[in-house]
Parts: sequence; structure tokens; C-alpha cells
Amino acid sequence: MASHIGLLRAINLAGINRVSMTELRALMTALGLADAQTLLQSGNVVFRSDASPDQLERQLEKAAAKRLGVQTDFFVRTAKEWRAIIEGNPFPKEAKADPGHLLAVVLKGDADAAKVVALQNAIKGREVVRAKGRCLYVVYPDGVGRSRLTSAMIEKMLGTRGTARNWNTVLKLDALAST
Repeated sequence: MASHIGLLRAINLAGINRVSMTELRALMTALGLADAQTLLQSGNVVFRSDASPDQLERQLEKAAAKRLGVQTDFFVRTAKEWRAIIEGNPFPKEAKADPGHLLAVVLKGDADAAKVVALQNAIKGREVVRAKGRCLYVVYPDGVGRSRLTSAMIEKMLGTRGTARNWNTVLKLDALAST
């Protein structure tokens, strides 16, 4: 069985889409996914399965709606794909100096190069974006909370859904998947 990392989009934010990590682990176990471990309260789970990430995303989205009453996107990557996200980071200096302001936005579809350029050109602040495959890397030097570069803007301009994790969380998930 391969290790996988699963990310839930937009749960436990301001009381919306409430999911306890205990419920999430129970859901994973009920679906026959092995060794489920959660990280933080924001919908990060590491588990083992023989199924493909695409199959797992569909299965988890349906099960979350049915069993947890939550309509949300799941983003699943193998541990090898997650490692490629880390190795593909175009901002190593920022990852080391200020990992809380570097986000990996895991996407449903590939980031089209022309759309990424258009997104960068539309930014009004000091944020910088780069993409590789199904991951957008964003540096928020002035913080995410004050930025006008929102997830809604990113999704609209790229034409695909995504969920973001700061670099600290990216590395913690990698460590969990490697154990």
C-alpha cells in the first residue's frame, strides 16, 4: 500500500463545514483506508491505500457528503507526488526564512502557464506566484490576511479549484507520510 496525503478544502473555517479530526479518521477507517493520521484541525490526513489519487478523491468526496454531511473537495496526492511538490518549490530562500508566508496551493487541474502569468500580472501587492503541474506556489511577504490575492481570485483566474497549506504544514505532512 502506498502512502497518500489528503487535504480537505474549506473545513473548520469560522464555524463552516465543521469536521472533527476524530470523525475524519473514523471515515477513513470505515472506507478501508489504512493508518489514517490527521494533522492540525484544518483537514490534513495521511493514510495508506492501493487506490489511485483520483479514485480516492471521488470516494472521499462522496463519503464525506453522505456520512459527515459536508460537501467539500478532497485533494489527494501520493507521498511521491508530495515530495515532488517540495522539490519543485521555486522559492527555497522564502521556504527557509519565512515558511509561514509561503503557501502551496494544491490544485484539481494543471496550472496553465498563460493563466499563471495573467494571475501574476493581476496582483496589486507584493505577492509572487509560480506554478508547476497541479501546484501553485505563492509568497505572501506582507501576510495572507491582508492580501488581496484570495483563493477565490486564484481559482477564478486559473479555472480550477485549490486548497492552500503553508510551507510548515507541507513539511509536516511530508514527515508524517514518510514514517
